[in-house]
Amino acid sequence: MRKLLTGFLALGIAGTVMAQGDAPDAAIVQKIREEGLKNSKVMDIVFYLTDANGPRLTNSPGYLKAANWAKSKLTEFGLESAQLEPWGDWGKGWELEKSYIAMTAPYYRPLIAFPKTWTSSTKGVQHTEVIIVDAKDSAELQTYKGKLKGKLVLIPRTDTLIPSYKPDATRITDEELQKMEDYKPNPQPGGPRGGFPRGGRGPGAGLNPAVLREFAQKDGAVALLSTSPRGRDGTLFVQGGGAYDGKSPENFLDIMLAYEDYMSIQRLVQHNIPVKLDVEVKSKFYTSDLKGYNVVAEIKGTDPTLKEELVMVGGHLDSWHSAMGATDNAAGCAVMMEALRILKAIGVKPRRTIRIALWGGEEQGLHGSRNYVRNHFTDTTTRRYNAAGDKVSVYFNLDNGTGKIRGIYTQGNEQIKPIFAQWLTPFKDLGAATVTTQNTGGTDHQSFDGVGLPGFQFIQDVIEYNTRTHHTNMDSYDHLQADDLKQAATIVASFVYNAAQRDAKMPRKPASQQQGGGRF
Repeated sequence: MRKLLTGFLALGIAGTVMAQGDAPDAAIVQKIREEGLKNSKVMDIVFYLTDANGPRLTNSPGYLKAANWAKSKLTEFGLESAQLEPWGDWGKGWELEKSYIAMTAPYYRPLIAFPKTWTSSTKGVQHTEVIIVDAKDSAELQTYKGKLKGKLVLIPRTDTLIPSYKPDATRITDEELQKMEDYKPNPQPGGPRGGFPRGGRGPGAGLNPAVLREFAQKDGAVALLSTSPRGRDGTLFVQGGGAYDGKSPENFLDIMLAYEDYMSIQRLVQHNIPVKLDVEVKSKFYTSDLKGYNVVAEIKGTDPTLKEELVMVGGHLDSWHSAMGATDNAAGCAVMMEALRILKAIGVKPRRTIRIALWGGEEQGLHGSRNYVRNHFTDTTTRRYNAAGDKVSVYFNLDNGTGKIRGIYTQGNEQIKPIFAQWLTPFKDLGAATVTTQNTGGTDHQSFDGVGLPGFQFIQDVIEYNTRTHHTNMDSYDHLQADDLKQAATIVASFVYNAAQRDAKMPRKPASQQQGGGRF
């Protein structure tokens, strides 16, 4: 018992010493706060990433425009080696050039609609009628053979719109933050994206959607009509429409409608009232360069011993196409760019090299970050970090919307908790104080965590992320919270500086907690 007590006391003393040794430099924190909160450029940055360059679907013209702008801006801030770095084979670019969808009978009404990505064009205006296909399996689907030519296919739904009595926008409560603080560590990497709801099964769940698409295309249908039960009040949750690799044919046109429009059309057809639509969709595929690209730049370290080590920050630059990808994730990219601008503006000379990476292909499976980690930091035989990866001290990520930072997830890393607690101390007045050993998933820090490198995502207020902006036609600049983004950039800048200056690299999780394996 005496040995156990001695051991516990030793661990407590070690933790206290570690925490005291990581107390932030008050003078530097004050400079960061002054620059970040009173002289912020974060909203200027996010304007150019959104409104000025448009949607940023990976390998699309909008993505490449925004990536090149970011590269130039980082150079303007004083970073070095800014470049678009290819990370491997990706696939076709795609751009929506025209979309007009309106009901013309039994009366005229414009519809809220967006074609899904990587889908084909209509080859001019199609004056067409809606047909309901109600088939639970492939055998029943055959009864519609010869009936779909020139038609728009709609699958009947049985759900209804349920009023919501909760606000669209929310912040994390003190009670919720306390639960996160008290969370017991889970050794498994990853985990669900914090608080993000998953949709249930849609209509025609017994029928494979790919089978339906193939059947409709062969039978000569113009397009499929889709909707999402998550959408309401004109919000469209719209994203992928099929394969995008260089050898895949164009995907059959699939058009996402606002839930209210979709259900109105369904009711009319079910009451034997013919519904006709005018549809014209023009999309363009880009196949001359099938590579994927990240934007990378850095502030060189100055310490003779530590300058070869890395502190990394990042967020994903790519978005979906129905809006400007403001909260997902131009906000995160702008915060990270602003954090490094702050450090350059106040003239710090970091001991370690600080590198920013704006990732491509995150929306389709963390492709940009996973391939970057594989190309630079991974022994692909063991799927653990290699010698170059051993020089990565830490990676910080931001990708949960526009909300201010309330703390940070440690991915089960108990050793790092007292360090982060110290680093958050100067920002309690800004609402950031929570350190949780809880895992969070769904974004690019997992690419680092998956090979045993310290990779972390900050806790953010949800605001409207789950209800209005995540993968929707509402994800625009107007849904950004300027004060929240200023706060986030200020905190990130301080974290990055602290990590770059400390004598030792950030502690890694014990080998027993490292699962290995990012998906390569």
